[in-house]
Amino acid sequence: MKLLVLSDSHGELTYMQLAYEREKPDVVIHLGDLIPDAKGFLRANPGMRLLQVAGNCDRYHFDPIISERMVTELDGVRFFITHGHKQKVKFGLMLLNYAAQEAGAEVALFGHTHTAHCKKHGGLWMLNPGSCNSSRGSYGVIEIQNKKPDCKIVWFQDM
Repeated sequence: MKLLVLSDSHGELTYMQLAYEREKPDVVIHLGDLIPDAKGFLRANPGMRLLQVAGNCDRYHFDPIISERMVTELDGVRFFITHGHKQKVKFGLMLLNYAAQEAGAEVALFGHTHTAHCKKHGGLWMLNPGSCNSSRGSYGVIEIQNKKPDCKIVWFQDM
């Protein structure tokens, strides 16, 4: 299974579409900022499987159906998915790490900082795809084989 992870699009759908066309993922995960971007992206790609959480800027686009965090299992791997502002990721990853461990997650996905991060901390993958709203931006790709995730960052400038 292949996952495309996007965050902090802030009104720019062009690069989301480029990543989607390049990666041809099974699932797209949008980590917030902005909810209308993910909804517009879904309208442009009917049939796409989309998971999304709300970010700090999404309080202006309130949608009671979309939560600020999600715990889900995809292809046998448990994910903790959040924008990250509630876990104060701009000040470190400790709170995110605790929340993900408490949820029994193997992968923690977050955004908010606009800075890409892809690293395994103990047994927990932590992935921030960075911001996908410009040619200097990035996105994340997770490939799951035999219930084992492998994560990476892709930079638009390298495409």
